[in-house]
Amino acid sequence: MALIVQKYGGSSVADAEKIRNVARRIAQAKDRGDRVVVVVSAMGKTTDELIALAYQVSETPHSRELDVLLSTGEVVSSTLLAMALHSMGYPAISLTGAQAGIRTDSAYSRARILQIEPARVISELKKGNIVIVAGFQGMTEDMDITTLGRGGSDTTAVALAAALGAGVCQIYTDVEGVYSADPRIVSEAKRLDEIHYEEMLELATYGAKVMHPRAVELGELFHIPILVASSFTDSPGTLIHGGVSMEVRNKVRSIAHNLNVGKITVVGVPDRPGIAASIFVPLAKAGISVDTIVQNASIQGITDLTFTVAKGDLARSMEVVKPIAASIGAKECVSDDKQGAVSIIGTGMQNTPGFAARMFSTLSEHKVNIQLITTSEIRITCIIDAAQVKEAVRALHRAFEIEEEQ
Repeated sequence: MALIVQKYGGSSVADAEKIRNVARRIAQAKDRGDRVVVVVSAMGKTTDELIALAYQVSETPHSRELDVLLSTGEVVSSTLLAMALHSMGYPAISLTGAQAGIRTDSAYSRARILQIEPARVISELKKGNIVIVAGFQGMTEDMDITTLGRGGSDTTAVALAAALGAGVCQIYTDVEGVYSADPRIVSEAKRLDEIHYEEMLELATYGAKVMHPRAVELGELFHIPILVASSFTDSPGTLIHGGVSMEVRNKVRSIAHNLNVGKITVVGVPDRPGIAASIFVPLAKAGISVDTIVQNASIQGITDLTFTVAKGDLARSMEVVKPIAASIGAKECVSDDKQGAVSIIGTGMQNTPGFAARMFSTLSEHKVNIQLITTSEIRITCIIDAAQVKEAVRALHRAFEIEEEQ
């Protein structure tokens, strides 16, 4: 009797009929003799609606109360799913994140899971129940409710799979798996049968929305295979794991893109020790994540420092950086919210020449100007004009022949 953890996203439980459809899928797993733990997101756009409601009653909602409010979305969907299973004759019980033993730190809206004490979940499984856990949430040592941030239900599911020793974590969503590019942009994009944790982590970090990076990291850390598949079809999906065959590790596997890029340049910065720290430490304390960082070569002790942040953090970042730039004697501080990123990703890029040259040549042929470049062992990312991102994705997909059999 296998133990499996399934997760269903908001689009999969968006209304009563879809919840009944999910219940039928869960029942099929139960009928196969599996013990089933299910993690659910809030229905449809519920989280966005709750956030909007909070800001209608307060210009600055209290962070603790906002987390309590947002956690109710997943509670609603988990209880409705349990009811649907009951009506079909299957024993089921819904649990909040706290009841499921998910313990977090106290960083409201972006809490991290510290540990999971799954005694209640195990007890309910022994009773023969299907256990439905509200995703995206946990509880602090002081018994306060926290939420894990966007994509937190993915993290909940993989963390539970690790704590319970499940053989696989199945993530069901509104797409049929992980693709070689966004199929809405590249019509010939291919679904990947399998992908390595490293490649998926880069994809998730640099634009692919199908999985949250934190969930992929947990999967790799605890060796939990993650299946990404559709809750609306019987497509086999994509398996994320560490045992990808050699044949799929010798090429560029996917093209990722991101339109949520803001760029800041501090012009005329004195080139002396401590300057970078004086800029980036305050940004970190403000909870702002910085991605690409480029510093020009110093000329007569003066340089320019450019970095990117999420577009939604751009205005707040400028509020932090502008006074610092003035205090260190920089000439000016400018921003640009019309930036995007395009990346090529594949473990085959390690220690193999030619990938960067082909990428840059392809972008040049399509008159795409590269503003910044950042790399890892298996990824090359170019910051470009947002208006050219879609064309760049299509051109790179063709140039690296990713439409061929994966």
